[in-house]
Amino acid sequence: MKIAQHFFMLQRRGFGFQNAILCTPWFTTFARVTNGILVIASLALANVALAQEHTTWTQNWPKTDFTQTNINLTEIVDSGIPKDGIPAISRPRFVSVKKARKWIDDREPVLVVEIDNKARAYPLQILLYHQIVNDTFRNKPILITFCPLCNNGLVLNRRVDGKTLTFGTSGLLRNSGLVMFDRQTESLWQQFTGTAIAGQYVTKQLSLDYPTQLIAFSQFAQRHPKGRVLSRDTGFNRKYGLNPFQGYDSIDNNPLLFQDETDPRLPAMERVLNVRINESLKLYPFTSVKSSGVINDVVDGRPVVVMSGLAYASPLDQTDIHNSTSVPTASGFDRTINNNTVLKFTSINGKIIDTETRSQWNAFGEAIAGELKGVNLKRVDVGVNFAFASLAFMPDAAIYRNQ
Repeated sequence: MKIAQHFFMLQRRGFGFQNAILCTPWFTTFARVTNGILVIASLALANVALAQEHTTWTQNWPKTDFTQTNINLTEIVDSGIPKDGIPAISRPRFVSVKKARKWIDDREPVLVVEIDNKARAYPLQILLYHQIVNDTFRNKPILITFCPLCNNGLVLNRRVDGKTLTFGTSGLLRNSGLVMFDRQTESLWQQFTGTAIAGQYVTKQLSLDYPTQLIAFSQFAQRHPKGRVLSRDTGFNRKYGLNPFQGYDSIDNNPLLFQDETDPRLPAMERVLNVRINESLKLYPFTSVKSSGVINDVVDGRPVVVMSGLAYASPLDQTDIHNSTSVPTASGFDRTINNNTVLKFTSINGKIIDTETRSQWNAFGEAIAGELKGVNLKRVDVGVNFAFASLAFMPDAAIYRNQ
């Protein structure tokens, strides 16, 4: 879909003229000019895009070997944003929790990664404008990603066949999901699955080696007071803290730039927790998680528990993220502990308790009081996103239903 179509579609969706411009590809190029010039520039870009109507997007990728692909290339949509039009961060800087408090609200969401008992937080107010951070943490090359349209944040390993890859945004979408590219071969990669979908690396998949969680900044500060936070000093002039997708996560909405009909089994914009055991995936809708607080279940023969935690501000609701509606966190864990005891959990007066030892647990899978204090459950979830994305990329996924 080209820029003019994108602009007018956003207006029809109720984004308003100004917000439609802000969401229109290349808007950040004109961030410092007056509103009048911004309008003219945006419409001029729309005309340029329409003039290129008959140019197929593959012609813009001469280095990519499209003879090697594992998808139907017609599934890919050209958003109108050029390659690197949304700039990845490749030289990230970090600040202390204390310094970050000056510009980030306690309720704002951060994507957290822990390696060797050290932690870093990547605020979504920054990731909304960059979507990719190429980072090295504890000598590990990691890829921080966030796709706003499917509300999915993942931390992936950038090493493939012994080589460290650097990634950028392609301006392409598939199933409304971010398509990345590596700068070494210009292979195209699906962010949601971490798999190469065209080019030299088409058989490869980036591994999920580092557990991550989307939580409120206050939780990160409490758990990791010496942790580091991605700085706003990115080298780019962006309106960090403002959400260019105002109202996008309304459960009655449909995903932007999604070509096919969405799966009717769940509302498209319902948040779901993805729990993966071996090759089996099960989705836990947040409406179920919120109403239950704790869910004991079995996936592919493995006893699991889904726990709901402290809420954070939605990054895709209000223009000012700190004013947005709260959404709960959720995580999935293996219920089996080291001695092969399978625990069952319940919520009593807001506290998570296992019925076997009456130990108390937090939403991070840690026993914080009682006989099992200090025991940690193994994470088995692979993140949270809108339901349409999970059902589009993994249509065989099972769905949890309230008992």
